[in-house]
Amino acid sequence: MATPPERTAPAPARAATDVNAQLLHALRERDIILENAGVGIVFIKQRTTVRCNQRYAEIYGFDDPLGPIGTSSIEIYPSERDFKQLGAEAYPILATGQTYKTERLMRRRSGELFWCSLTGRLINADDPADGSIWIVDDIDEQKQAQSELQTVTHQQRLILDHSMVGIVFLRDRKVTQCNRSFEALFGYAPGELAGSSSRQWYLTDEDWNEAGRRCYEPFSKGLAFEGEMLLRKKDGTAVHCEVRSKAIDPHDLSQGSIWITMDITARKNAESALVKAKDELEHLVDERTQQLKLTVNALQQKVLEQQQAEAHIQQLAHYDSLTGLPNRLLLSDRASQALEISRRQQEPLALLFLDLDHFKNVNDSLGHRVGDELLALLAQRLKTAVREQDTVSRLGGDEFILVLPGTDAQGAAHVATKVMALAAQAFHIEHNELTVTPSIGIALYPGDGADFDTLCRCADIAMYRAKHDGRNNFRFFTGEMQAQSVRALQLENALRRALEREQLSLHYQPQVSLQTGRVIGAEALLRWQHPELGQVSPAEFIPLAETSGLILPIGEWVLRSAALQLKAWMEAGMAPITMSVNLSSVQFRHADLPALVSRILDETRLPPNLLELELTEGVAMVDPLGAIAVMNDLHDRGVRMSIDDFGTGYSSLSYLKKFRIYKLKIDQSFVRDITDDPEDKAIVSAIIGMAASLGLQTIAEGVETAGQLDHLRAMGCDEVQGFHFSRPVPADAFAAFVQAALR
Repeated sequence: MATPPERTAPAPARAATDVNAQLLHALRERDIILENAGVGIVFIKQRTTVRCNQRYAEIYGFDDPLGPIGTSSIEIYPSERDFKQLGAEAYPILATGQTYKTERLMRRRSGELFWCSLTGRLINADDPADGSIWIVDDIDEQKQAQSELQTVTHQQRLILDHSMVGIVFLRDRKVTQCNRSFEALFGYAPGELAGSSSRQWYLTDEDWNEAGRRCYEPFSKGLAFEGEMLLRKKDGTAVHCEVRSKAIDPHDLSQGSIWITMDITARKNAESALVKAKDELEHLVDERTQQLKLTVNALQQKVLEQQQAEAHIQQLAHYDSLTGLPNRLLLSDRASQALEISRRQQEPLALLFLDLDHFKNVNDSLGHRVGDELLALLAQRLKTAVREQDTVSRLGGDEFILVLPGTDAQGAAHVATKVMALAAQAFHIEHNELTVTPSIGIALYPGDGADFDTLCRCADIAMYRAKHDGRNNFRFFTGEMQAQSVRALQLENALRRALEREQLSLHYQPQVSLQTGRVIGAEALLRWQHPELGQVSPAEFIPLAETSGLILPIGEWVLRSAALQLKAWMEAGMAPITMSVNLSSVQFRHADLPALVSRILDETRLPPNLLELELTEGVAMVDPLGAIAVMNDLHDRGVRMSIDDFGTGYSSLSYLKKFRIYKLKIDQSFVRDITDDPEDKAIVSAIIGMAASLGLQTIAEGVETAGQLDHLRAMGCDEVQGFHFSRPVPADAFAAFVQAALR
């Protein structure tokens, strides 16, 4: 007997179930956040506590989060006057949608007053009646500690200011503080020594270095230093001093040291006068001998310095100062010699161009010192991967070149694999465990070039292909890469003149309301028609514009041109519609974007609500907090924002609900098979349902058939665009389309 097919719930029901499950999951996440937060969190509505977490209850003396519920927020202030004062300060800030932060004396349930940190924000800035959320932290112990610290610091200052001897505190041999007696001893004005190096009160660099050796060595053993030093006043006068010093913390010398200094010049002068007569005769005898010795020593020193200088010049001229590897000059010489030998002996030669992936992140996050140390360690590993006759060189930055004489493609691949394995091993630098990956391009003599510059250029092109193919791999140079490189360079050079030569234009695709069937918007799409290259695809030239920085002037031109065109249509009698303009990631991250948009709207006298800026989901999630700030700024200026290609990237619903957007654009990859693919149908239905629950509009792009349109209408989609209605067309054709749609 045949088994009957299983019945499945209708797609809309399954989508609703998915949305409910997502909602329950989001509520569970919220409760976990509240219960595990290290600070108090409370929701206030109409001056009454409606919800709080355990930490908030503990701060104010309740046993559990149910205790404060229903209590008046006035009760947690020392007095009603204090409550009203905070409200007067906080409300003007909260009403603008901003966060209010302060520190205040608050009252526990027992009546005890304590210092508290408060951070508040309205749940809905447009309707304060929805209440507010506050983050509360008990900082009473911190405040008491600060008060005690101020008392101790004041006492220490009194001791310093009234001491008859000079006292100075040093860290890394720089002044952190000193008393007036120390400043007067060396002839400095009050505060003049703050932050300066101790070098200035030594007569010579040698004296300063010697003092470091004599004084700081006992510190590491927990001992103090006592001795006499000949030091220097500000005006250059020498002064004899008795010095006593000790590390503040012998176990942590980075905490610095304290030095007590007393002027003993008068005593030393008296002692000197007593022995002067005795030493004078001996001095006259020794003087001539000493002069001869000094002359010989000076000549020897001069010869040594000259030899060292010549060796140093040679080192600087031919070797990288950071890694000790041959620099570009020496590399070029060695490579030319190796190529000449390969040419005579008819042997192959391989050149590897290595660039570290995302190395900039190391410098940006950990500092250039760590980055330099990483490069130096990598250089040592690279030398272990090659033979004695091979050359490893650093070009600069994180770029290295390996020249391998007598090496064919198989040998080059073996070395590249070995290099990637060495680079993958962890680097331990300053308590950091770092791993890096290289992208390697390989060029071979004689097939890819007969000279060093050509091989370098080919290997560089192959290296970029390795990065394009996912990084942490190697690629051999091919003729196809050369053609693509030439094409990219040709396009970039042509694009730099495209604006001034008026080769760029905008086409407009209608956006149609599913409820009324009328055209309610237009999406501006950039086109480039080059006299020799023909029509260049945006998919080809937009990435070049972003990497070269040309996207900023081009993007400004697109915004201004689209705004002017909409204004022209309206002045010609067209009913107001929304003009939608795509933003690139480079434009969105530019600090001047909100001000630029306002300037263009002012210039064109276009109402801000008629401009819609589209941002892809992926760009918004690279830096969601930064995206929220920019979106808030644009929203405050009256400009609408929408998320393009929704569903194709990674989104966090916790951030999505904070984005100041009013529309989600459903990507055409989901729309294309909506009539046949149950999964695409479920995804589109879920997006529309989620958008509706968040109060957002939806628009589907890529609508090409009546079947797709019917499905989207049945699901409740608000707007559509696609070839079913019209391709992107020039401005006059768009106006004619709108006019025809009205008949």
